[in-house]
Amino acid sequence: MTTGRRPAWRAVHDEALRRIQTREWQPGELIPSEVALARELGHARATVNRALRALAKQGLLERRRRAGTRVAEAPQRRALLSVPIVREEVEERGARYAHALIARGAAPVPEAPRLALGLAPGARAERVRALHLADGRPYAWEDRWVNLAAAPGFAAAPLDEISANEWLVRHAPFDRGTLDYAAEPASADAAAHLGCAPGTPVMVLERATQGPDAPVTWVRLAYAPGYRLRMKI
Repeated sequence: MTTGRRPAWRAVHDEALRRIQTREWQPGELIPSEVALARELGHARATVNRALRALAKQGLLERRRRAGTRVAEAPQRRALLSVPIVREEVEERGARYAHALIARGAAPVPEAPRLALGLAPGARAERVRALHLADGRPYAWEDRWVNLAAAPGFAAAPLDEISANEWLVRHAPFDRGTLDYAAEPASADAAAHLGCAPGTPVMVLERATQGPDAPVTWVRLAYAPGYRLRMKI
């Protein structure tokens, strides 16, 4: 069922959000039950439940089993992070994207990515090294390890045509992970590809993603000097 062109749950969500924002429902206040709201708003209880779950996920409501649902005392928007496609990131900055595959091949996984992914000692994975470019200039140097068991088809992926980053986002689902950013001196390897002197301060990202059944990938991205991190909230 929809209301106009909006899903019914969205209409309930927006009405509940209005009541929170106008303080019709005060911080800490117990709001009406799902049954009562369904009756008042003329929607199924399942529709109300979905709307309230969305508001709880946004940090605006606190739901407790058998204790009801309350307006959060100090509502906070929760950041929902996704793995960005570097091509889209570059294009959103108004630049022309390109990438160069430098090397790929199976090898034993070093300790840092192995521990981040939870792989056993001696585990092997596909290593991919590539350079991302913006308007023909170095944008980011990528060093990645991919667990082929969690990414069927990756071994045959045409990484000279599509980056490993974009292929994995589109074909290898993940449901959790870790993300670390740090300013570090550029390694000799990264500096050679980014066109800067070794030891130049650069922004470095390390990310590990886990799929439903197995670890997917660990990647280290070193960005060219002058890179500015932009996040949407």
